[in-house]
Formats: sequence, C-alpha cells, structure tokens
Amino acid sequence: MIATKFRALAPFLDERKRRLWAAAEALALGRGGVTAVAAATGLQRNTIRVGVRELQGGTPTAPSSDKRVRAPGGGRKAVTEHDPTLVRDLEALVEPVTRGDPMSPLRWTCKSTRQLAVELSRQGHRVSHRKVAELLHGLNYSLQGNRKTREGTSHPDRDSQFAHINAQTEAFQRRGQPVISVDTKKKELVGDFKNAGREWQPAGHPEPVRVHDFIDRDLGKAIPYGVYDVAANQGWVSVGTDHDTPAFAVEAVRRWWEQMGRPTYPEATELLITADGGGQ
Repeated sequence: MIATKFRALAPFLDERKRRLWAAAEALALGRGGVTAVAAATGLQRNTIRVGVRELQGGTPTAPSSDKRVRAPGGGRKAVTEHDPTLVRDLEALVEPVTRGDPMSPLRWTCKSTRQLAVELSRQGHRVSHRKVAELLHGLNYSLQGNRKTREGTSHPDRDSQFAHINAQTEAFQRRGQPVISVDTKKKELVGDFKNAGREWQPAGHPEPVRVHDFIDRDLGKAIPYGVYDVAANQGWVSVGTDHDTPAFAVEAVRRWWEQMGRPTYPEATELLITADGGGQ
C-alpha cells in the first residue's frame, strides 16, 4: 500500500515534501515504520529520520516562506571540498595537451573525459567522467565538434616534436618575441550565393540568391588566411583569390606584421611561426 501511494504521489513531491510524507507514514506505522517505509519507497532511512525530527519538533528545516528544499548548507558537499587537489591535478593533465584554449601557447591533442577520469583515479581521486566534464566546463573549456584526426601512421617522435614546439613557443614569449599560428580557412564562393544564417530584411522580401552553387568564373572563390597572435590573443584574416599558397601565406604574414605585429612588438628581432601541417 505504501509503495503504491508513493508511486502515485512521487511526481508531485519535491525532496522536502517527499521526506515529510514518508516520515508521517513511518510515524503512523509505529515501531519499525522507518525501515518499512524505506523498503517500500527506496528512500534512505536517514532521510526519513530527518523528516520525523521535523514533524516531531514542529519546526521545518526551512521556513515555509523559503523556497529552499534543503536547509542552508544542506546537501552533499562539492567534490572539490573533499578533494582540494582535484582541479589542480586535472589542469595538470589537460594543460599541455588540449586543443582550443588560447591561454596555453599550443594545443595539439586532447583526451576524453573518460580517459581523464581513469588517470585521476590512478592518482587517488574519486571522480566520474561526468564530474570531469563538469569541472572542465567550469575551467572554461568547451565541447568541440568532430575533428579529422586519423591522418595515417603517427611519427614515433610525434609527442616529443610537439613538446619541443611548445617549449620554443614559451621561450619566445618569455623573451617578448612574437609567436603566431597560421592556417588557411574554408574557401567561399564569391557572388550572390546562399549562405547559412539570417539577416534583417523587410517582411516577405528575402534577399534573392542563385539556385545553384556553381562557381562564378569571373569572381572565383575567396580564400581566407588566418594569422593568430598567441600572446596577444588577437587574430588577423587576409582574404584573397591567389591559389599560389606559399605566396599567399607569405603575403598574409607580411600584412599582419605591418598592420598588427610591428605596433605590438616594436622591439622584436625574431618571429616564430607555427602552422597546422595537415598531419605532416
């Protein structure tokens, strides 16, 4: 009977009302009531006992005007309170090897939250992969989309190569010398072609575009080439139509230096250029 009533009422009860109802049932049953209600409902006996104390004391844990379900300070403590070194050890695992964080000079690989949880467990921490994801989110990491990472056989010295590049980057930054990362972006058709997204137009009058995305032989394609200043966390994009990639790359870097690099690093005597080599 208790189990049937609990299943019927559970969807309408918050945590506090649930324990008070369970406590009332336990008191009505008398001796052994807490154990019986716990077995029928699946609630913890300690939870029911708290409700019993609230009912017998005549004063609820939280005032009726308070929207809290638990008393102030109640509930399970954050895992970081019980394990103050957890976040530090997590950052030590991801800091040199995670892509996408501009606070680190280079990001060149990544580990899944499950891998990180396993490694943290080996270090003596009790943490799940879900909690690792929550902590990473709190550290301003974000979940990235799929990446093309299967690029054939990895070079046996791949890790040491990237560690060397990362060390060079940090050395340049310590000397106040510029470090940039360059990369060509997705080519875009030039002309009145359909693009994703929306823009403000008079109601019922969308911007007309071509039906088919055939290249305009006169206009060609626009090729964006990005230059990212690692230390300043600033980007520069050159857009052109030159398919001579080396010449285009050099011109893009030259323009960045004249417009942004020289004013930012007037005393610079060196420049470190890193690039996504496509697995090379």
